[in-house]
Amino acid sequence: MLLLVQVTLTLWVSWARGQEITCDPPIIPNGDFAPKMNQYELDDVITYQCGNGFYPPVLGNTTKCSLAGWLPRPRCVRKCSFKSLLHGYSPVTEESYVQGQSRTVMCHLGYGLQNPQNRMTCTETGWSPPPRCIPVRHCDMPIFENARAVITGKPFRLNDTLDYQCLDGYENRDGSTKGSMVCGEGGWSHLPTCFKSADKCGPPPAISNGDITSFPLKEYPPWSRVEYQCQAYYELRGPTDVTCSYGKWSKPPRCIDPCVISEEIMNEKNIQLKGKDNKRYYVKTGDIIEFICKSGHKAVTSKESFQAACREGTVEFPRCE
Repeated sequence: MLLLVQVTLTLWVSWARGQEITCDPPIIPNGDFAPKMNQYELDDVITYQCGNGFYPPVLGNTTKCSLAGWLPRPRCVRKCSFKSLLHGYSPVTEESYVQGQSRTVMCHLGYGLQNPQNRMTCTETGWSPPPRCIPVRHCDMPIFENARAVITGKPFRLNDTLDYQCLDGYENRDGSTKGSMVCGEGGWSHLPTCFKSADKCGPPPAISNGDITSFPLKEYPPWSRVEYQCQAYYELRGPTDVTCSYGKWSKPPRCIDPCVISEEIMNEKNIQLKGKDNKRYYVKTGDIIEFICKSGHKAVTSKESFQAACREGTVEFPRCE
């Protein structure tokens, strides 16, 4: 049986040689070879060199043209060294790894690799991630109110996501019973705000001569804030905004009427505005208006009365005769 196999192999090799087996020049990323030829015959041997930082994966840097192509396959792979780790535990002696191999690293407390894992891999461009332990920003497990965490764990690394589920009968601001928050540079992107539907508020209260500064909604989640503004010349009195709390809005502000200084009133009192035309004039509450007598008229009220103050839509006018 052994003799038959040897005879068959000999005949097959002889047939292969009769077919003039050749090899194309090899393609070796990060490497080069010699001698350079357009075609290589069976059993031809070439020597190749790898670029800086790259090495053959096996001993020796030669390859032979065979019936199966170039053997051993010419390759240049990256070699990564590991000898020190700032803010981490370094190896006793320098270690070498080839492309595709990984190594576990141990960083000091409060430090970690750039990715959320503790392994780095030797790649064509070197270690990924680099062997550097950097300060790790993290988020602690938040305190949940009317909700529970779907995924538990502590602490959470930067960009980690934590899912939460509102308790039965509760929902979050967008009306859903589920939500997610992300651990960022300043902590969690938001905290769960699950509340009962009955705690929502309807449209904010209307005020005379004023309105809210935002587009009105049909419903507002608890602790929503809405800001008010008054029409021109009206003075806002009280808090500028209201807050939704347990289905009710806090007390809204008022818009105080301005004082209207009309030409008819000034003609009746024989007075005119100091330094201004005798036309309709609007004054905010608290402002001072200065008057003088019209030409040919004398004051019959006190000197102080010619500096009148506007008080919530009313003003005490001076008088001349």
